[in-house]
Amino acid sequence: MADKAEEVADKDAKNLEAAYAHTRKSLIARLDNWEDQRTWDEFYKTYWKLIYAVGLKAGLRSDEAFDVVQETILSIAKQSKKNMYDPEKGSFKSWLMNMTRWRINDQFRKRKKDTAMSVSEWDDDGRKTSIIDQLEDPQSGTLERLWDVEWKKNLADAALAKVKAQVSPKQYQIFDCYVIREWDAGKVQDHLGVSMSQVYLAKHRVGKILKKELAKLNEDAG
Repeated sequence: MADKAEEVADKDAKNLEAAYAHTRKSLIARLDNWEDQRTWDEFYKTYWKLIYAVGLKAGLRSDEAFDVVQETILSIAKQSKKNMYDPEKGSFKSWLMNMTRWRINDQFRKRKKDTAMSVSEWDDDGRKTSIIDQLEDPQSGTLERLWDVEWKKNLADAALAKVKAQVSPKQYQIFDCYVIREWDAGKVQDHLGVSMSQVYLAKHRVGKILKKELAKLNEDAG
């Protein structure tokens, strides 16, 4: 049963990666005349899942969430060229959240009014409040709560992706099974055909690099 669930998860991940590749290609084309595309490509790889996940949890469809990814990163690129981001006025995390908030709201506005307004919740006074109102109102805390949860998850995923490029496929596979999937050491040994010392070595070495990458991402994000 667990193996079947893993197969489904792997299939979903492949579908998501295919959509990511298509969206990334389209975005890079739109950045055609801008300097340092490699930097923006790295930025995209680091933050696209965060923006996409928050868009979905805010109530957008997958295609709308991918549009939010593109439009958010394009907006950030344009503002960065004009030096409109001031670290002294707030963290990068908050700035990116607000940029994402506005693009999510844009997607809801693009929907037909009756469709957009049907996505609602009851507020404390018993009145219906549309999701767009909740996202626009900083006092509601709706987006902030979504953002904090996904932010932590995204940084961990981004750090793991960087780690994967720095270690051998075998060591990463051992670390993934033993630490990420939380298999017991015996199962890792049997499944991957490795020794106990290899399991503990991978845990130590990959874990050390992961901590370093997480610290760097947190520092870069302010």
